[in-house]
Amino acid sequence: MARITLRQLLDHAGEYGYGLPAFNVNNMEQMLAIMRAAEAVDSPAILQVSRGARSYAGDAMVRKMMEAAEELFPNTPICVHQDHGNGTDTCFSAIDQGYTSVMMDGSLLEDAKTPTTYEQNVAVTTAVREYAHARGVSVEGELGVLGRLDTGTGEQEDGHGATGTLERSQLLTDPDQAVDFVRRTEVDALAIAMGTSHGAYKFSRKPDAEVLSMETLKAINSRMPDLHLVMHGSSSVPQELQDEFNAWGGELPQTWGVPIEEILEGIRYGVRKVNIDTDLRLAMTGAFRKVATTKRDEFDPRKFLIPAMEAVTSLCRLRYEQFGSAGQASRLTPITTTDMAARYADGSLTQRITS
Repeated sequence: MARITLRQLLDHAGEYGYGLPAFNVNNMEQMLAIMRAAEAVDSPAILQVSRGARSYAGDAMVRKMMEAAEELFPNTPICVHQDHGNGTDTCFSAIDQGYTSVMMDGSLLEDAKTPTTYEQNVAVTTAVREYAHARGVSVEGELGVLGRLDTGTGEQEDGHGATGTLERSQLLTDPDQAVDFVRRTEVDALAIAMGTSHGAYKFSRKPDAEVLSMETLKAINSRMPDLHLVMHGSSSVPQELQDEFNAWGGELPQTWGVPIEEILEGIRYGVRKVNIDTDLRLAMTGAFRKVATTKRDEFDPRKFLIPAMEAVTSLCRLRYEQFGSAGQASRLTPITTTDMAARYADGSLTQRITS
C-alpha cells in the first residue's frame, strides 16, 4: 500500500475514535518488528525517524528501509514521519527524501536545547507548513517544552531536549495560546507539553495530577475539539520490561512512565498520536542481555537480534490493540500527496477552531 500522510491517518482516527502509536525507527530490525506487528493486527503504522536516527543510519539507508517496508507489507498504510525537526532545513530535507509528515519542534531553537520565543515558534512552524502543504505533506507543531514538572528539567534524547531548569509555565502548554498558535500556523497536529518527557526517567513515582497534567490536555481539547493532539515522551516503561532488563544484569533504577490508562484517557480527549521509543529500546536490550547471559558462547548477532525483534513485535502489537488502531488499516484508502496538496490549497483541510 502506498505511503499515507499523517493528516489522513489522524482524520480517520478522529472519525473512529482511536489513537495511533508512533514508533521510532533506527535500523532494519526495529522496522521489521514494528511492521510485523502492524500487519498482524491490521493497523496502520507511523514510522518515526529522529535526526539522531538519520545521522546513525544515513538518509540513503533510511529511505531504502522505508521502501522495503512498503514492498514487504503491501497491505499496511505507512506514514513516514520526521520526529523533532529542529529547523526548516531538517524538515525540508525530510520532505525531499519522501517523508509524508514532518514535525517542526519550534519550542526550542535550532540547537535543540534552548527554549525559543512564542513568535519565533510561530514563524518557523509557519514556514515549514507552507513548504509542506504545498507538497501535500502533513505538519506537526509543538507548543510548550517537554520536561518533568517535579524537577523542571528536560531529558536529552538523540541530542534533543531542553537544558537547565525551566519554569512550570514553560513546561505546560497554555490552552488559549494553543488556539492562537493553531490558527496562525495551520498545523495538522499539535504536540503539547503536559509533564511528559523523553527517556526512561519520566517520573519518580506513579504519576498523578501534580506531575502529569491531563487537565491541560482536556482544556485544549475543549477549545479545539477537532484538533489532533500528540503526546510525546509517552512510553509506559512497563515494570515487566524493567524487571527483565535487570534480571539479566542490567542496573536500571526504578522508574515510572506514562500509564496506559492515562493514554487511553487522552485518546478520549483528542489525542490521536502517541510517541513511543524507550519501551522499544528496553524490550530489545532486555532480550540482548538475556542471550548474552544464558548463552555465553553465542557470537552470531542474529541469535541476539531475532528474540529482540520478537520482543518488540509483541510490544507493538499490544499497543496497536490497546489504542484501538488494530483493524483500521483495511478501512483506509491512501490519498496521494498530490491530492492532499490540492485539498490544502482549496481550504478543505483547514483546521476547525470553535473557541
